[in-house]
Amino acid sequence: SMAKAPVLLIVAAAVVAGASLAPARASVPVGTPVFTNPLVITNTYAPFADEAIKVFKGVKDGKPDLIIDHYLTETRDFTFNSQTISAHILEEIEFIGGEIEEISRNHFAQADNGALYYFGEIVNTFTNGQITGHEGSWLVGGPTQMTDPPTTANATAPTLFMPATPEKGDVFKQEDLLPVVDETDTVQKVNLRMAVPSARYTKVIQILETSRIPDTPPEVKW
Repeated sequence: SMAKAPVLLIVAAAVVAGASLAPARASVPVGTPVFTNPLVITNTYAPFADEAIKVFKGVKDGKPDLIIDHYLTETRDFTFNSQTISAHILEEIEFIGGEIEEISRNHFAQADNGALYYFGEIVNTFTNGQITGHEGSWLVGGPTQMTDPPTTANATAPTLFMPATPEKGDVFKQEDLLPVVDETDTVQKVNLRMAVPSARYTKVIQILETSRIPDTPPEVKW
């Protein structure tokens, strides 16, 4: 998925050991998704509002961590299943200790089944304010624009980012392109309540993220 979050005030993450994966439930769509109105996103757990900004604060490696999510009006077209599909772009910017760490551009489209699909991301990592890498970059169809890093991995299909109605026990993969990216998501709990600085929330879901990529610890997110 997008840049891994530390312990946050809005989206919290914690290391969990020894968790087992439950079988997928019926709420996880199967088969090839159909995209009739891909830019119309109504998914409750992954909304998209043009020009919206979300701010996440926390601590990472003992330093202040700030993540800014900017929902752009810009879109990008992808070719999938012999169809041109337009996707929204979420730009995510991370600062650690006041220094720019990473900027990623993430691409999303909603299928007719109400699920949100992930068409990949372009990642720019920084050292001392200069771009020094593109680790984790992948796109459906690979690099097709001049600004895409040539090392961007080529995915044949989008991944399921969020089911329309996630249920306890659901298992899906937001990222599925070893060895570049890999993530398995398991819905552990539903209908939770949570209070954070932005608001009090109900119907919160808890998701366990695991990865087959070495040295990637499990995380729990809400």
